Amino acid sequence: MTIVLKGDKEIEHIPSTKSKTLRVNLNKDIYGTFAEIGAGQETVRNFFRAGGASGTIAKAMSAYDKDFSDAIYGLEDDGRYVTQSRLKKMLDHEIRLVEDRISRKRHPNKLFFTYANTVATIDFSKKYKGHGWVGLRFQADPTENYNEIIIHIRFHQTDTQMQQETLGVLGVNLIYGAYYMHDQPKKLLKSLYDNIDKDDLEIDLINFSGPRFLKVDNRLMSLQLLKNEMTEAVMFGPDGNNIFPEALLYKKNLLTLRGSFRPVTKVNMTMYKKAYEMFIQENKVDRKNTEVIFEITLSNLSAEGEIDEQDFMDRAELLCSLGQTVMISNFREYYRLVEYFSKHTKHRMGLSMGVSSLVNIFDEKYYRHLSGGMFEGFGKLFFKNLKIYLYPMKDAETGEILNSESLKVHPDMEDLYHYFKLHDKVADITDFDPDTLDIYSKEVLKMISEGKSGWENMLPKGVAQLIKEKKLFGYNCD
Repeated sequence: MTIVLKGDKEIEHIPSTKSKTLRVNLNKDIYGTFAEIGAGQETVRNFFRAGGASGTIAKAMSAYDKDFSDAIYGLEDDGRYVTQSRLKKMLDHEIRLVEDRISRKRHPNKLFFTYANTVATIDFSKKYKGHGWVGLRFQADPTENYNEIIIHIRFHQTDTQMQQETLGVLGVNLIYGAYYMHDQPKKLLKSLYDNIDKDDLEIDLINFSGPRFLKVDNRLMSLQLLKNEMTEAVMFGPDGNNIFPEALLYKKNLLTLRGSFRPVTKVNMTMYKKAYEMFIQENKVDRKNTEVIFEITLSNLSAEGEIDEQDFMDRAELLCSLGQTVMISNFREYYRLVEYFSKHTKHRMGLSMGVSSLVNIFDEKYYRHLSGGMFEGFGKLFFKNLKIYLYPMKDAETGEILNSESLKVHPDMEDLYHYFKLHDKVADITDFDPDTLDIYSKEVLKMISEGKSGWENMLPKGVAQLIKEKKLFGYNCD
């Protein structure tokens, strides 16, 4: 990688796809196989074209026929082929063949790898643009266990050939990055878009594993996807591993709680629990087919224009400790969040929020960029299966408990608000805990940073202890 000067700025030069493949090919130790299903053999084609591929490519194959694919990699329980499960089976099978067929005694310095993808390109009607799973299992040292990088992609292009070519470049970037940037995972992640326009491809999941990635937190890598504008939303579970959004959201009833969770407080958990009790009583809502998501917007993570990664990890640590599924998005407006969910499910949706958040929804400034203004935004937000579960708020000056009946929206919005209220789109959480209404995350955070006492009682069980043990949010016992 070279640096060129432009004016007073240093600009990093991005190597071409051919130069990347040639560097890999000329490395006498890198050796492995390619297995590509569904979008041509575009990645390996780049290595063949660069020259010197005989020392790199042990085998290139594509089991396009489903019967052949099943005979090689086994059957899938759900009968689908463009899945993470299929990719894993491909990686397992192919790396095992490399180990079985290439003698370690004869090649003690070889760095074995297998690259695999299973992809569906755009359909004939151009209704579904296509997506796929791409993975690499590789050695950075012949005496170490294998490392693994798995990503999920979505195509935005509307031409099959262009999608195939983009996939080929992505595969080259992944292999090159794995071998020459594995000690800089953030840089590796950004390099996946080398020679690819971000408008052409979306990466909505990436997971690193293996000895060279022991210090990599996949939640933080999810955040990088958003920071680098590679996707609009990412999710991770209580175990800290990234979740493929579609796998969790598909045909599910969804209850979402948006907040800063800095830190998560008793009022957050009470709001969630009470809303959940109401949500599962709704028509056609099955508890077994319902997911609860704690969502944080990217703007909520920003402080003075920058995202504090440690602050993000502190919030993630606490929410995961409470067994929650977390979503980070760049959906500042609620209607965009609902619009995203509606791509994955037509089942019922619920939003649990406080009074101030509902008042903000009826603020015209959030819809000025839409050609249809507020009516377009509300059409996307309050579609037929959405309901808001409203947690009351105590007026700081009067002590009055504000709910859907007593809150005040802008006079111009009153008729619109009452229309949605009349059509049962807003339901008050009446079984609330009055003792938690005075708890605010900002005040708790301030007490923690200033070393004041009493904040522990404002948090869910076990959270205060975790903050102290791991010194989260700047906690200092001295």
